[in-house]
Formats: sequence, C-alpha cells, structure tokens
Amino acid sequence: MFDNKIEIKDKALLYEHLYGFEHYTSGLTFTSLFMWKDLNNFRFDIINDFLCISGNSHLEYPDVQPFLFPPLPKDSVYDEAKLGETIDILKDIFEEEGYVFNLRLLPFHMIDIFEKAKPNQLCFLDDRDNYDYVYYTKDLIELAGKKYHSKRNHLNHFVNNNAFKFVPFTREMSDECLELNKKIATSKIMSSKEALLMKMEEEALKEAFNNYDECDFIGGVITINGKIEAFSLGSVLDRKTICVHIEKANADYRGIYQAINNEFCKCFGKNYKYINREEDMGLPGLRKAKLSYRPVFYTEKYICCFKDDL
Repeated sequence: MFDNKIEIKDKALLYEHLYGFEHYTSGLTFTSLFMWKDLNNFRFDIINDFLCISGNSHLEYPDVQPFLFPPLPKDSVYDEAKLGETIDILKDIFEEEGYVFNLRLLPFHMIDIFEKAKPNQLCFLDDRDNYDYVYYTKDLIELAGKKYHSKRNHLNHFVNNNAFKFVPFTREMSDECLELNKKIATSKIMSSKEALLMKMEEEALKEAFNNYDECDFIGGVITINGKIEAFSLGSVLDRKTICVHIEKANADYRGIYQAINNEFCKCFGKNYKYINREEDMGLPGLRKAKLSYRPVFYTEKYICCFKDDL
C-alpha cells in the first residue's frame, strides 16, 4: 500500500510512534516488524502525524489478505478528530487499490478511541487467533505451586540430567541456530499452512540474526556438550514487558523447552513484570502449549472495518 520499506535507517522515526502509546502488542515492536517486513510486505507512511503500516496476512492461507495496523500517534495521546480523518484517507487508499478497508491487531483497550474517531461507523470483530499471551515474569521463573507442577518436573529432569549452559546469543551462533531450526521443522508432520508458516519463520530468523544488534533483539541459547540445542529470540515491548518472538528446542531432551523459557526469563526478564509470548495463530498445538503456562491475561485483538462494508 505504501512506498516506504521498514529499514534500519528508519528505526529512530518508527520508535517515536511504536513506543509512545502503550498498545501492549508484540506485532508492533520494531523487531517484529523488521524480521517479518519482506515476508508480510510491511510498508509505512506518516499521515496526519500517525504512523500507518500496511501488510499482508497469511493466516487465512491459501488466501493473502492486505490489512493495516492501528495508526499510532507520535506520543501517548490520540487526537480523535485527526484519527477520524486519517481513517478516511486510509479507506480511500485501500479502495483505490481494489481492497476493502480492514484494520487488524487492534487491542481491546483501543477500541473506544477508534469508535469515538468514527462514531457508529465501525465494526470490531474478535480475532482470537491473534491474541497475545501474557504472563507474570515471576511465575515463569519460579514455576511455583500446583499449577506448575508438571512444568517444574520437566525442568528439574532436564537440569539434573544434562550438563548445559545458557549464554546470550551472538551473531556467530546464527548458522547453528538455523540448522537446529531446520532440523526441528523436518522432524514434524505439518499441514500445508503450518509448513508455509514454518518456512516464513526460517526467513524471518535469518533477517533477525543478520541485524541482531542493530535492531535491539535480546536472545540466548542452551548448549549441551558445546552444541546449541535450544534458542530463544525476543525484544523489549514496553517499560513493563519483554516479548518472546521465536523459541526453538531439540525435543529429544526432556524438559528443554521448559529450560529455555526459564533461562530466558531469568536472564532478560528480571527488570520486567510481564513476558509476552505472542499469539498462537490458530494452531492447536501452539495454543495448548501457551495455555499450559497459565497466562495472567491476553492482549485481546480485533479486526476493525466499516459497517457498510460487511
């Protein structure tokens, strides 16, 4: 939709908007936008002082759906009149391209802002597959109480049976992490949708690893006998929250997924109240895994469109 690609040189400009208003949304971190920029065709423009980002959604596979992220102001305050004007401009842009206006990943706490900007004109549709799962950092570090009994057992088994190290990620580890990711992918039986998402994830990882320091990623690996057997990649979302973008581990080691999660949280999360572990994309196995860690809340997201377009 827009002409401007998301590049490192735009980081300062984008940061002013992405980290001004508290949206609580993992997909609106610079790191996430950057690593998925080519795969999802993310483009941006500044309209009426709002950061407007367009992209393509692949969750409706095999269809590809153009969409907009919520326009973000430069600071923590929305001018509702200017937002209304901006929405009209964006609607015109979509329709000129032959598409129906739709805005995605709108957090629940922002619905009222958009409703006031365009009173009685918008419809907000629940988008469960894109809910972010959010946990207390303390819970994921301590794994205390009956509800984490199974997680604690798996973690203890791993710790007691493996001479492992957790160390921060460096670019020199990129190739080995990509090899591990490919090994995990080829060991699974997947639907065509899952296979597409896995292939896209591999390309996103390459983009992240190649620009790791410039994009302010955080990450770490678990090594056993000097070999990388798990890694986790994330970033800071806001002053209270860090998020985990991608987490991979060799499941031949019982408890290794619990270990990489626990070590990442201990290393990077001690100064943050929450861990955002992103969405499940409607994949049953991923949903089960994320629910098993008992989220304290979800960042509920909605699709926003005009009532007249339904």
